[in-house]
Amino acid sequence: MSWLENSIMARKGVARGKVGAEHRLTEVEQGSYHFVYGPYASPVLTVKPGAVVTVETVDAFGGAIKSEQDKPSEKLNFPYLNPQNGPIFVEGAEKGDALAVHIRSILPRGPQPAGTTALIPEFGGLVGTGVTAMLNKPLPERVKKMQVTPEGGIKFSDRITLPYEPFIGTIGTSPQIEAISSLQPDAHGGNMDLPDVAPGAVVYLPVNTTGGYLYLGDCHGTQGDGELCGVAVEIPAIVEIQVDLIKGWPLAWPRLETEAFIMTIGSARPMEDAARIAYRELTRWLAADYGFEELDAYLLLTQAGRVRLGNMVDPKYTLGASILKKYLV
Repeated sequence: MSWLENSIMARKGVARGKVGAEHRLTEVEQGSYHFVYGPYASPVLTVKPGAVVTVETVDAFGGAIKSEQDKPSEKLNFPYLNPQNGPIFVEGAEKGDALAVHIRSILPRGPQPAGTTALIPEFGGLVGTGVTAMLNKPLPERVKKMQVTPEGGIKFSDRITLPYEPFIGTIGTSPQIEAISSLQPDAHGGNMDLPDVAPGAVVYLPVNTTGGYLYLGDCHGTQGDGELCGVAVEIPAIVEIQVDLIKGWPLAWPRLETEAFIMTIGSARPMEDAARIAYRELTRWLAADYGFEELDAYLLLTQAGRVRLGNMVDPKYTLGASILKKYLV
């Protein structure tokens, strides 16, 4: 029996984890991609809980960087980066519910070399930026293009081949009233750049507006913790997701479940506040759903909790706090 049959999605979802109708959201059907998460765009697709949706994403640069000779400062039009598919309207979703998104697969698409990473002026974890103001000159611009295949991995150089470990860098629901840049993570999800948002995982997202309005994009072939220079192995992708709806499960922040662990996700600056949000939400989750007294959960997470750094480069930093399921039985 697959662990998904006993997942939160299967136990609490409207569709009980069962596969529903299949849909495709191609580049043509998407039309214009979106650069903000908000309730003001018209849905490009309406689905029922249980639906399986195959989505054609573009990379974080919208395909604008085509060669290693390109300069990001000349090719990119900030803040029009991180183009998002959607919004997808989920029937029955209302404020106070949660969307469950099971990531079934992520495959690179388009001509090779499909992967792109780059050094972008005043962007990254070890340089001066607009909010970390320094007198130092920006680093030289640099672009690296890479072959990306599930079978052969990621050809970083003649010497190094990295494993293909894909995930969705940016995924979330609409905030209730704000329109928030697709470059920023927050309580709705967004640009979390968390490698655990990968095939096999179920992501739980708060519903803040009727229909939920699910957005996704910015897929990565692989990424180290922190996305240090600000750019992972960016890829256009074919993403297959299964969407379910959990009624009456209000979430303050996104959550995630795999076969091995549960995780809560926080985004803030400074970084320690993101860690505090994530651990607070995990503590409260253990108390609400797993039979722990809150202070006992606090003590347990002090000994058995784990933190994953998503990014340390975006307007807010993202961390995930997790605990193995074997401690929750």
